[in-house]
Amino acid sequence: MKLQRKTRRALALGALAVSGALALTACGSDDTGTSGGDSAATAKAGAIDCGDAKGQLQASGSSAQKNAIDAWVRQYSAACKDVQLNYNPTGSGAGVTAFLQGQTAFAGSDSALDAEEIAESKKTACTDGGQAIDLPMVVGPIGVGYNVPGVDSLVLDAPTLAKIFDSKITNWNDKAIAELNPDAKLPDLKIQAFHRSDESGTTDNFTKYLSAAAPDDWKYEPGKSWEAKGGQSASGSSGVAQQVAQTSGAISYMELSYVKDGMKSVKIKTGAAEPVEATTENATKSISEAKVVGTGKDLALELNYTPSAEGAYPITLVTYEIVCDKGNKASLPAVKSFLSYIASEDGQGLLADAGYAPVPAEIITKVRSTVSSLS
Repeated sequence: MKLQRKTRRALALGALAVSGALALTACGSDDTGTSGGDSAATAKAGAIDCGDAKGQLQASGSSAQKNAIDAWVRQYSAACKDVQLNYNPTGSGAGVTAFLQGQTAFAGSDSALDAEEIAESKKTACTDGGQAIDLPMVVGPIGVGYNVPGVDSLVLDAPTLAKIFDSKITNWNDKAIAELNPDAKLPDLKIQAFHRSDESGTTDNFTKYLSAAAPDDWKYEPGKSWEAKGGQSASGSSGVAQQVAQTSGAISYMELSYVKDGMKSVKIKTGAAEPVEATTENATKSISEAKVVGTGKDLALELNYTPSAEGAYPITLVTYEIVCDKGNKASLPAVKSFLSYIASEDGQGLLADAGYAPVPAEIITKVRSTVSSLS
């Protein structure tokens, strides 16, 4: 644990050193395909309550929610011109470390904090007796993107995925893949499996799925760091997506909005009658079964990675914004203003166009109440 924490701190410091180049502001890159000058968007921005918010708001973490943050920042910055919000998509592990070291106002993480991290936050990031809490803000399917020439539709199940990512299945015409895809013309082509090189909540959720749905084939402990042998690695969701898009025979896991040009998404065979596509609607069917397991103001969720309902996509993630419940110091007005907006009906309403799903109503209601109580 100590070695892992030192590695995480090094990643966080290195990522923050280049935050000026990667910071996402209103004039940043537009990966969602929407226009910052859209009249409907301007109307929504006008409904944002800026309050006394001003100055710079520094945040970092989950790269899976980057496209959602992009969309939110465009609208928020149009309304609250006295606030400059910089979000650096360094990955969940580095983002949590930066927050715990007091370097950012909030962190984005695709995994909830563990007990050790919450205890550390009481000594470092949060003052006045406060502690870090998890606020679920973004729901998304983890797409399994692949690039196999001539294969436009591909079905895989958890055991087969486990063997692919553990280097036990190494060719696309393997018998196990062929049995799941009797109508596909699978090439005699080496599988190039990519995983995240950085600590990642997406890795955490993907390996939790493999562990829960294929326990006989996935013998590694789930976590933010990749433990399986073999394969190739790249940093961030954008990094693995780029590798899959440009590498024939490649496959990797990433937030669905990154599965685009140059690749397609695997359909997952579950206990349902039909394989399930990775869509925001199908992710919502799965997330609706999530339970709040955090205590007090903490809204950490327990997800079901083995749903059997028709159309429930099993490989999902929830991105949390991690903030102090008390002791937010000078950043409080901007933190409350921004988080109130992204938890609002308008903020959540932008998620579908950015390739995500809104947080279920019964949970986001609790998030709004908690944000209003931050001090």
